[in-house]
Amino acid sequence: MILWLGAFMNVNVLKRCIKVGEYTTQAGMELSQMGIRLRKQFYFHGKYLDSCRKHETLPNSTVLSWFSELSLQYMKDIIKRNHNGMASVSLRAKIQKSCHEKSCFVVSLDQLKDADISPLIDVFLEIDSSDIDAVDILHKTLTPCFLNEEHVVSLMHAINQKLRVVDLSDMSLGNDMLRDLCQGGLACHVLNLRLTHIRKLNMVGKFMRLHTLNLDFCTSLTSLHEDCFSCMPNLVSLSMCETRISNLWTTSAALAKLPSLTELRFQNCLCCKDTGPCPALYASVGLADATFQASAADEGVENNANLNRYKNSADHYEVEFSNYLQRINFKELSSNALPNLNGRAKMPNEISDSDEILFSKHRQGLKDASIGLTKYISHHPSPICFEKHYREYMVVSLPNLEVLDNSLIRRMDRDMAKYVYSQYFEYLPYKRKQKESVVSLLQKREMGTSCIYYPNSSKPKHRNPNRNSQPFFSRSLSASKLGSYAWPLLYPVSSFSHIYKQENKRLRPRQFEYHPSNSSLMAFGTLDGEVVVINHENGNIAGYIPSIGAMNSILGLCWLKKYPSKLVAGSDNGRVTLFDINHIPPKVADMCDNSAVATFYDFEQLTSVHVNSTDDQFLASGYSKNVALYDINSGKRLQLFSDMHREPINVAKFAHHSPFMFATSSFDHDVKMWDLRQKPVHPCYTASSSSGNVMVCFSPDDLYLLVSAVDNEVKQLLAVDGRVHMDFDITTTGSTYNYTRSYYMNGRDYIISGSCDEHVVRICCAQTGRRLRDVYLEDGETGKSLFVQSLRGDPFRDFHMSVLAVSMRPKSKWEIIKVNLLASSSHGEESSYGHHIHSSYSLGG
Repeated sequence: MILWLGAFMNVNVLKRCIKVGEYTTQAGMELSQMGIRLRKQFYFHGKYLDSCRKHETLPNSTVLSWFSELSLQYMKDIIKRNHNGMASVSLRAKIQKSCHEKSCFVVSLDQLKDADISPLIDVFLEIDSSDIDAVDILHKTLTPCFLNEEHVVSLMHAINQKLRVVDLSDMSLGNDMLRDLCQGGLACHVLNLRLTHIRKLNMVGKFMRLHTLNLDFCTSLTSLHEDCFSCMPNLVSLSMCETRISNLWTTSAALAKLPSLTELRFQNCLCCKDTGPCPALYASVGLADATFQASAADEGVENNANLNRYKNSADHYEVEFSNYLQRINFKELSSNALPNLNGRAKMPNEISDSDEILFSKHRQGLKDASIGLTKYISHHPSPICFEKHYREYMVVSLPNLEVLDNSLIRRMDRDMAKYVYSQYFEYLPYKRKQKESVVSLLQKREMGTSCIYYPNSSKPKHRNPNRNSQPFFSRSLSASKLGSYAWPLLYPVSSFSHIYKQENKRLRPRQFEYHPSNSSLMAFGTLDGEVVVINHENGNIAGYIPSIGAMNSILGLCWLKKYPSKLVAGSDNGRVTLFDINHIPPKVADMCDNSAVATFYDFEQLTSVHVNSTDDQFLASGYSKNVALYDINSGKRLQLFSDMHREPINVAKFAHHSPFMFATSSFDHDVKMWDLRQKPVHPCYTASSSSGNVMVCFSPDDLYLLVSAVDNEVKQLLAVDGRVHMDFDITTTGSTYNYTRSYYMNGRDYIISGSCDEHVVRICCAQTGRRLRDVYLEDGETGKSLFVQSLRGDPFRDFHMSVLAVSMRPKSKWEIIKVNLLASSSHGEESSYGHHIHSSYSLGG
């Protein structure tokens, strides 16, 4: 009761104070206007009290103080300006300025209770008619906020267009509130969601006025939804330090939908609190500006004048350096001519001495102009920052960007970024330079034309006749589709659970192989020793063989090519069996004893089997230094080749077109080529890796060997002599248990590579080594990463593959995930698919 009386007494006193006399001067009229504005402020003061009475709740003294502070500020100005009765010219100017000053109402969530929200909503529903210019909603303390989340969202929507800053940092937001915020949108200018538990950003709601977004330390944030930034036309500043964002392709595709984005960071300079360029980095060239780091929440927008000063700081060097790069046609340079940005470069012999001198001159110029960059120390980086050439990729992909990670992007930086991008990344498959629509390509195919237009020429340029061929158009269509979808379609082959008597038990694939001639069939073996043939297009089981005897895992599978109804399966207990799928029933209840055509002599600790090109022999290797050769027709083991390596031989593979040539890969770091016609005592040649080799395979035409060693050491060798043809230079993790496997895709045009400690599949051009795309795998149910156990390119469909992926938390989960790079995740149900991997993950291909 005392609180109520005090509130009313304060209101009456304040009202008497603003009842000023009649003014005959212009200043008096202006003071009267201020009085009218002040009365409006008291109206909302009284409105809050009335609303509290309506909702039968006591007024919050803190809320009353917020209204009083706003009103008292107006009252002080009036009393000060009415002190002498007559206003001077200078006084009139001050009053006029005061009448136009913005007033801001600050709501501190940590000082509210649930009962306070409804009265505030009633007040703010009429805020559009008030002289309050902006409302900030802040969570200022580190203590948890226990307000009803639905009420908080309603409060923000009630404020509507006058909402300026929303700071919910370190506030434990539930999934429902995050969903309401992201999908419902807000009218605020600044949104701070630091330290919130967002897993996948899906801000599809309307944020039409938002210019600053802070997502720092959202350590659960792993990816950006395809349309998450589609309704933020005015977003200028975005910060995502210390998140789990890692995918260059999907991240840049999402950010490209922000037309106004100029400042971005995934890591920060230690002295910088916002996303603008750090003055300390450029202090050596006289460009430090102490006022440059004004907070975005306080200033609203960056100081464009200062930004332009930074951008023009090295123009003297940039113009000449850009001309130099154009002269040497940097996009056509070989990958052996890459400059080292630390100051060393090896240029090809075709470049003249004068060009080399010019380049050296501008290297020194670049060093002088950006000497302050040596002071940059990265803090709180997201995983994307550790991707090779991350900065160059982002600069090229986001041409409107002006500041990245508190470092200014200058013209010289853009030129160098384009050069590096052209060497390490493939914009579109098959060297296509520009995206073409599918309709346009189909029209050209029907008309039998393949005119290519260049932007700098008004006339079409005709290429060789191969451009009218079916393969050319097929590749162009693939390039068009792949370039349109940064988020490929991922979905599991099947849950496989319906064939079990136990309803809650699922099959756990451990190895798989596509059928050699039937594009719809796939065989896989399980951790429990079953062999399953499945139609991977519709998920139907075509054949099922239960485990026989003791528990074991199927690590080796290989189809026969001339007799495609048969396949060889080998398990880690040494059992090797030949099956005929024509005799395999689809269900356990129909299981017969004649499904096994032949059983072979055991090979202990088996990890792989492979049949030769004539279907009469196969190899078995395992966790030993030996390789066994079997005769398929007789079922006998023909030979046991001993001590072929110094360490276990994980994989042995026959060539695709020669029944005598085979390669072995061992953890002793060596890959060896063998010829059965020469009695494999001495290899044809030996090629070495810097770490243990996990697997090897031939290209479809047998021209190359693809070798995968531990921790992303992937190389392509010439099959004829073992010389290195291509080193794919994939980023390492430092783990000695990161077992890497790689296979060919689209014939031998591309390679796909994945490792058991990582949840990403990398796709590279086999001829240039340039990275085309990365595909990240997440479990759509739990959001946990699924790690790559094995993978295969689809032999019948370009840019299709399947990945055997595994998660160990919260429970073991093994699935075969199909990946279609030519379709979008939005075209079908997206299933985006733990950490320490068991040592057995090194076994098999």
